[in-house]
Amino acid sequence: MLVKDAVKITDSLTGTSKMPGKSYSLPAWECQTGSKLWNNPKSPCFYCYAKKNNYVRYPAIKAAQYRRLDAIKNPLWVEAMVAQIKRMKWFRWHDAGDVQSVEHMNKILEVARQTPDTKHWMPTQERPYLPAPEDVPDNMIIRLSAARIDGSAGNAWSHSSSVVTDGSETCPSGKQGNKCLDCRACWNKDIKNVSYGKH
Repeated sequence: MLVKDAVKITDSLTGTSKMPGKSYSLPAWECQTGSKLWNNPKSPCFYCYAKKNNYVRYPAIKAAQYRRLDAIKNPLWVEAMVAQIKRMKWFRWHDAGDVQSVEHMNKILEVARQTPDTKHWMPTQERPYLPAPEDVPDNMIIRLSAARIDGSAGNAWSHSSSVVTDGSETCPSGKQGNKCLDCRACWNKDIKNVSYGKH
């Protein structure tokens, strides 16, 4: 499948100034677990960046996110995503939004399997949709997000991410212009938890 034809199925990938590669953005308003945490100031979801700034300033961004959400149901979605991602070295799932179902998760895992030269990273709050650990391909890392600021994601999953307020964050982006630069900790399976400073 040609990339131009793939984009007609999935809509475009997203680019962020922070990360080394592309991402795939869905509407944060459709986060299932996140929507239950939005009203809790002790949760990172209360401060969700994907529900403000450019995500709401430009209606075209939100419209594209909803087109991508709808596209997941397309039977050619996996093939179309593979066509776009296969030449990339780094990829992040969901700079906004989250997994919608077990079927959605399985499709993402299949995209990762079919793009073995790409390193995939996906943070998620959706505990019900976590796959069996042995079903996650070697080139993909799923990080279970802690539901509380200064909290832990617990032992429900092998890798995690958290938000901290005490200055102990391991993500260096806050000290380097909000950019990853040469850091790839989020994609590194040897690092069990990546912590981010609250912003």
